Amino acid sequence: MRLFIALNFEDSVVEMLTGFQEELRKNGVTGNFTPRENLHITLAFIGEYGNPDDILDVMETVSFRPVELKFEGYQHYRDMYFARIAGNPGLESYVRRLRRALAENGIPFDRKSFKPHITLARKVSFRNGGLEGIPKIDDQNSFVAQRVSLMLSERGKNGMIYTELGGL
Repeated sequence: MRLFIALNFEDSVVEMLTGFQEELRKNGVTGNFTPRENLHITLAFIGEYGNPDDILDVMETVSFRPVELKFEGYQHYRDMYFARIAGNPGLESYVRRLRRALAENGIPFDRKSFKPHITLARKVSFRNGGLEGIPKIDDQNSFVAQRVSLMLSERGKNGMIYTELGGL
C-alpha cells in the first residue's frame, strides 16, 4: 500500500484552488492539472507500507488542532506548479511531532524537509512562453485546515486515486 499523511480541504477551499487552476489555464499554462479530489498538503509521505492501522495508531498519539493557513503565491519548480503556503509555526510544530512519532514507532517516511504547498499541475508548459501574465494568488486568501488524514494512493486508469483510510 502506498500511503501518505495529508491535510485535506473543505469544499470552499477546493473551489478556491480550482479557481486558481482555471486562471492558470486561461493564462496559457498547460499540463496535468491535479483533480479537485486530489488537492491536499502532504505532511509525511510514507510510501509502501503494509499496515495502515499502525500509522493511524501513531497519528492518534499526536494531537492536532485546526490551523489557519495563508497562501503565499505560486511556485514553478521543474515541471510542476504549486500554490505556496506561508510558514505557520503551529503546522510546522505538528509535522515535527508527527514525524518524530512515526520514527519512534519504526514507520518509515520520506525525510525531506517540510515545505507546505499544494500541487496544482504537473508536466506544465507555458503557451505564452513564460510566467508573465500569470495572475497572483491573493495573499489575503486564508483557510482553516480542520483534519489530518491517512491517505491511500493508487494508480487508476486516468491517474492517481487518493482514498482516505482514516483521520483526526
